[in-house]
Amino acid sequence: MIAPSGERLAILVHELRSPVAALVALAAAWDGVVRVDDRRRLLELAITAARDVDRLVSDPELLSLRRETVDVDELAAGFAGPGVEVHSGGGATVEGDATRLRQLVANLVANGLRHGSQVAVDVTEVDGNVRLEVADDGPGLTPDLDPFQRGVGTAGSTGYGLWLARAVAEAHGGSLDLVPGEGAGARFRLVLPLASAGR
Repeated sequence: MIAPSGERLAILVHELRSPVAALVALAAAWDGVVRVDDRRRLLELAITAARDVDRLVSDPELLSLRRETVDVDELAAGFAGPGVEVHSGGGATVEGDATRLRQLVANLVANGLRHGSQVAVDVTEVDGNVRLEVADDGPGLTPDLDPFQRGVGTAGSTGYGLWLARAVAEAHGGSLDLVPGEGAGARFRLVLPLASAGR
């Protein structure tokens, strides 16, 4: 995906917010952590976020893919923290780009926290696919608004996050949709083929 230079800059700034915010949060948490294993985990997360920043700024296409086996449960677990609960069965893997998939989930989680106070991330295996759902307790979405439309967002939003998230899902042979009518808040469902499904 090669965007015009002005739009490319806007997208890049948008996408850098999540890994940079993660680095700030990890640095702030460092002093309060005593156990060596916990510090090692914080360091691993910080290294991952720094590599994501490097990947984002060095990619001329904004959405190139480097495929590898990605543990979706482990990827989702990296988002657990204040206001975010993660539930998974463990071991679900896909063939994909870990950095791009983190971008996707980061956009969903950030939207949930922007519009609500609690976010739940659930990972399950269904019919040869990995299903990752992100739900929040916010006010939900306006029925006539297409949340995936490029460059059109709600208050406090640039309109790039969900558009990019769906583009990443489709580039992986999957889908990303808004799940309608399931109570208050918004629920987004990502479906990706399991690595073992041979797709």
